[in-house]
Amino acid sequence: MALAKDQDWQKTLRPLAIGSVPIGFPAVQAALSGYSDWPMRVMARRYGADYALCEVMLDKFLVELKDRKRTGHFLHLSDEDHPVAGQLMGAEPEQFAAGALKLVEAGFDVIDINFGCPVKKVLGRCRGGYHLSQPEVALEIVKRTRDIVPDSIPVTLKMRRGMDDTPESRDNFFQILDGAFAFGVAGITVHGRTVKQKYVGPSRWEFLREVKQHVGSRTILGSGDLFTAEDCLNMMAQTGVDGVTIARGAIGNPWIFHEVRELAAGRSLPPPPSLHQQKAVIREHFELATQLYGTERVGPTMRKFGIKYSMHHPQNLEVREAMARAKNVEQWLAALDQWYRDDLPGVRPDGNWHKAQGSCEE
Repeated sequence: MALAKDQDWQKTLRPLAIGSVPIGFPAVQAALSGYSDWPMRVMARRYGADYALCEVMLDKFLVELKDRKRTGHFLHLSDEDHPVAGQLMGAEPEQFAAGALKLVEAGFDVIDINFGCPVKKVLGRCRGGYHLSQPEVALEIVKRTRDIVPDSIPVTLKMRRGMDDTPESRDNFFQILDGAFAFGVAGITVHGRTVKQKYVGPSRWEFLREVKQHVGSRTILGSGDLFTAEDCLNMMAQTGVDGVTIARGAIGNPWIFHEVRELAAGRSLPPPPSLHQQKAVIREHFELATQLYGTERVGPTMRKFGIKYSMHHPQNLEVREAMARAKNVEQWLAALDQWYRDDLPGVRPDGNWHKAQGSCEE
């Protein structure tokens, strides 16, 4: 997608804040199930993101969570990670609030409520996007969460534009949107697809524009089909949202945050990272993941990230296959050394690459 013409981004982009928490540059990393752990968030921060959300956690899991080595990574934070949001998903208002308190105790700066996940098993358990079909329960969750979380910590919300495109679904969306702001949420992220769409078809950006016009000065972040730096700036220009949350477009691509900043500053888009630059970043990510998971458990994590990083390689299909075949860390590192040995020019993937790899947002 071409960049919006004649746009003075330095004058039109405003620093983002979530309630009392100053963020800064308004392109941030979204919550990504199975991906946005501490290493990915830190990599995003080092390459230009001022804010990130952790992968979504179940309220029941948090309430029952024990201080064990195998599960400790879910709540792992560091000084470099702040400000950071903990995202929560669940079914029952009372347990949801208890889970939110666990995130507060862990040190998260913002508590984010997930009413957007479209995964079938999540919907079947009355979680995530299911709440868009029951506004009374959804708003009870919002109220209880806002009541239990200290006033100094903002509560935010993630929504899709509805369960489907029926008038009833639209009414439910705006009932939840308006009610959540009335209960004191500091901002709402809106994904431009419905729950039933999942990730099929385009994200409807015109709906985001309608939502932003509806809420006025209240904070709205946009989500959906943000795969390039141009996409991010175009969404803000076309819809008026206060910021964007980059999801699939940020996996294996921390460079996207720097690219958005460069375009917003009126500079040219940087060239794609060379293979040696890519290798250095992948190794940096590997070191962080080893710190968190240990040498025995880092393999599966870096295998899935290696697959995503491969999209910048000119032989991305072969590299993806080599990363996927690696059965242990030694084989994975050998594949990294083999495919990134020569410092060739990298490539910049477009949204079609991401769409072909499946979905993991929320």
